[in-house]
Amino acid sequence: MGKRTKFTLFDILNYTIMILFTLACFFPFYYLFINTISNNDLSSNGLILFYPKGIQFSNYANVFQIPGIAFATFISVSRTVLGAVLTVFASAFLGFLFTKDMMWGRRFWYRFVVISMYFSAGLIPWFLIMYNLHLTNNFLAYILPAIVSPFNVILVKTFIESTPAALQESAMIDGAGHLRIFWQIVMPLITPILATIAIFSAVAQWNTFFDNLFLVSNPKLFTLQFILYRYMNEATSLAQLMKQSSGMQHMNLAEMPTATSIRTTVSMVVVAPILLVYPFFQRYFVKGIMLGAVKG
Repeated sequence: MGKRTKFTLFDILNYTIMILFTLACFFPFYYLFINTISNNDLSSNGLILFYPKGIQFSNYANVFQIPGIAFATFISVSRTVLGAVLTVFASAFLGFLFTKDMMWGRRFWYRFVVISMYFSAGLIPWFLIMYNLHLTNNFLAYILPAIVSPFNVILVKTFIESTPAALQESAMIDGAGHLRIFWQIVMPLITPILATIAIFSAVAQWNTFFDNLFLVSNPKLFTLQFILYRYMNEATSLAQLMKQSSGMQHMNLAEMPTATSIRTTVSMVVVAPILLVYPFFQRYFVKGIMLGAVKG
């Protein structure tokens, strides 16, 4: 009875801590959202804390009227989808090759890939390389540098080594070549780790604006995250500009754009899409990390 009581108390404490931790992670997103749909005058004065007041949705309509934000959304979605797909394919194919003993220079190339995780030339050499490769003001600057990720390659290689080797050997005895084995045998087996890599890659592609900041000056190639970075710094002047634009002079204070409403709404627009990715890949995530990280 005593052991059962201790076990129950442990469960209660464990669930309580996890619930509090979950709420602590969830509350910032909730706080952003309730401020985007509340009275802008109350929101700008810091009076919206736990629940919305004066609910209205004009902030989202106003934000999408900001010049360039619609096309920036298209650029961000494009780089996220294309970048994630190419990264997953490259990681899968390289990880598969590094498990093959007959690959020429396998040990050297694998160590060459791994060692790049520990050394970096720095910002200036990186920029000069990108400049000499004509990747400034080029959409490919968002895609090409991120295709091969050493960490992802290691995950895939380890995951493949944890699968039964007899499956590939049987296919080879039946006359299947390496490409056919890769597509028809290996790829279906490593779906969990590929889903995990897809999440890592999609989140990284969606959130970054570093490459945009240093490599791109063409407004047609700006990403949504770079737009957010700029508007966070210019929210006050942007709010004044929107107030003076046609159609907004007769708005009441509840719907009039403010620096706070622009910051919170743009942040929500940027964060919300990537949050929708997780439910579709969640069932693969834990399995992919566990099997990809530990060979067994």
